[in-house]
Amino acid sequence: MIVGLFEAAMLVCFAASWPFNLVKAYRARTNVGTSILFMLIILMGYLFGVANKIVSDDINYVLCFYLLDIFLVSTGVLIYIRNRIIDTNNAKKQTN
Repeated sequence: MIVGLFEAAMLVCFAASWPFNLVKAYRARTNVGTSILFMLIILMGYLFGVANKIVSDDINYVLCFYLLDIFLVSTGVLIYIRNRIIDTNNAKKQTN
């Protein structure tokens, strides 16, 4: 049981940091300094964590924290896509 608490605490700490990153990226309206590869690797890690919970038949409340983190990172990916569109449109405006 205590192992689940430590795992949940780790995931909560990660989840607590993502909203700051998301707000910053959304307000910046640019992808400068943002790495999609980093976000995709983090996302893949969370997906492996969920897969581990499933194959080890250890599905418990900690899975909710994995899903929360997956949601937050996926939101970051969507903001990245939005900002890429904005960057592309701004580049087109500058060349015209």
